[in-house]
Amino acid sequence: MSSPPRKKLRARRTDRGWSQERLAEKAGITRQAYSAIESGRSMPSTDVALRLARTLGATVEELFSLPGEEPTPTWATDPELPVPGLFRRGARRVRLARVSGELTAFPLSVGGVHAHHPADGLASQGPEGLQVQPLPGRRPPPELVVAGCDPALGLVMERLRRQWDVDGLWIPAGSRAALQALGKGRVHVAGIHLLEPASGEYNAPWIRRTIPFPAVRVGFASWEQALVVPAHNPLGLRGVEDLARPGVRLVNREPGSGSRELLARCLQEAGVPREAVPGFQETAALAHEQVAAAVATGLADVGVAVQAMATAWGLQALPLAREPFDLVLPETLMDHPAVRALMEVLLDPALHRQVEALGGYDTSAMGRVA
Repeated sequence: MSSPPRKKLRARRTDRGWSQERLAEKAGITRQAYSAIESGRSMPSTDVALRLARTLGATVEELFSLPGEEPTPTWATDPELPVPGLFRRGARRVRLARVSGELTAFPLSVGGVHAHHPADGLASQGPEGLQVQPLPGRRPPPELVVAGCDPALGLVMERLRRQWDVDGLWIPAGSRAALQALGKGRVHVAGIHLLEPASGEYNAPWIRRTIPFPAVRVGFASWEQALVVPAHNPLGLRGVEDLARPGVRLVNREPGSGSRELLARCLQEAGVPREAVPGFQETAALAHEQVAAAVATGLADVGVAVQAMATAWGLQALPLAREPFDLVLPETLMDHPAVRALMEVLLDPALHRQVEALGGYDTSAMGRVA
């Protein structure tokens, strides 16, 4: 058999929020026997392997594979994050994760965050659905899938891995797309910054409107959103009223993102029709970093991104608004081992200092349940 199955079994077990004792009871084996298998101290018999696979909703091959075995294609759902129809454009590198008991394929190239990360397989849209050809040496599925656009989520994923041995997957996505994915059971956690103009309240009204089950809102940080321009601001831009000037090239965020909606509100308040701003409708960057990269490399003159990205790319930031960025998750997952680890990480002062060092962040509400 392959290397010890500790990570594969643990990932499947924690995805259901089960203790070793509970899984062992469901599979009809002793806790001691299961513990030895998960730790890699022993390998299961055929009978036990079948029992564990059936209990965890997996195949024996997914949990216990022989070295050099050719992986067989599998079927997965399309998370519709962050671009619907992404897999219809050809084969894409993906990571596979089991959320709400369903296997979902998450594209690794979106936003550039995972451009060089190992993939679990190549996914493409077939006549019967999304087919994934697993790649040799695929890893156990991530224990926690988080969708959201805050670049600081990368720091959270790294701390979960190093301090808690939790394999988390961060998918860059706009706020509405992240919240919709959470409502459909495609991710464990969604990060959002969405204002309801009528009430002037952030996030809570959108959660009530979008999520069909009891959900928990956890504070992450407030951040500074800004127009980012090249260093020394060569075009002399002062605010959104200048975006309609001839020759100014804007790179916008994708529809449904909080940044795009913020820009639309600012333009309305300034009396500037969005149709008068070249690039508002025509561009759709999938992440704050893509906006900053476009401005830094001369592909655009201005865009909306968090101040941290302006700092990272050596750009100038013209402040627009300070917004709260919250994490949303199902109430039923609060006892999930990976979520408990996430909550511990969010309360760690060391993480607060790391995030604030990015620039433009206030982490005083991080880890607080609203």
